[in-house]
Amino acid sequence: MAREKFQSLTEQMFYILLCLRNESCGADIAAQISAMTHNRVTVGPGTLYNVLDSFLQAEMIEETKVEGRKRSYLITRKGRMMLKEEYRRLMTLTADYRACIGEEEL
Repeated sequence: MAREKFQSLTEQMFYILLCLRNESCGADIAAQISAMTHNRVTVGPGTLYNVLDSFLQAEMIEETKVEGRKRSYLITRKGRMMLKEEYRRLMTLTADYRACIGEEEL
């Protein structure tokens, strides 16, 4: 059975939404993600703009400014809720790991 869209977020999706708590354009988002994760997570332009388009269609972000080809975005209330739900899901995974494995293997 296919997974429902946005049931969970990929790392790239998570970080894109996280960055959009402040208005940003695509290039700024990619740079922020690289800096925030010390280059552990990178988002190429193809992935970035496909995700931004999906988020726009799902009303998780909104376009705030257009200057030529440069477009800026901001997370919406719906996007903030999704980001919080994903954070809670990740914390549940962590709690399950600790309950199963314990602290000794952290």
